[in-house]
Amino acid sequence: MTRGYLGAMRAAQLLGGADDIEDAVRSRVRRQEWLYRPGHKLHVLMWEAALRSLICPPSVLVAQLDRLTGLIGMDAVELGVIPFTAPVKIVPANGFWVLDGRLVVAEEWHAEMWLDDANNIALYSRVWKTLRESAVYGADAHKVINSARRALNPS
Repeated sequence: MTRGYLGAMRAAQLLGGADDIEDAVRSRVRRQEWLYRPGHKLHVLMWEAALRSLICPPSVLVAQLDRLTGLIGMDAVELGVIPFTAPVKIVPANGFWVLDGRLVVAEEWHAEMWLDDANNIALYSRVWKTLRESAVYGADAHKVINSARRALNPS
């Protein structure tokens, strides 16, 4: 994610003052550094709404969409997009990460929860697999992202 998008996203979540937002942005930017270290693979699912929601100025969202487009095809990233037109068994409601099958980090409005018990890991893993069935990848994901980008800058 770009710094501008991260800042806008955190501000939209009403998590606190400017210092809290900047700390959260710095932390997220540091987390992305591992994408460029060998031996890692990040599997990402995004709902199309995340590509189109104007939680930031359009220019910031365009930069974010360009960043996502650049991730497609990277060895370290598998990016899936759940299009609005895809049939879904559950609604992609909140952000979460399953880390090495040992930890789930789930975001809610009030907190970032770190869950390491087997039941929660199993639940979020089932949610992940269910959502993954509705996603498109590669060229199809690229088309969804580019459609969102064109809607911001139709010329």
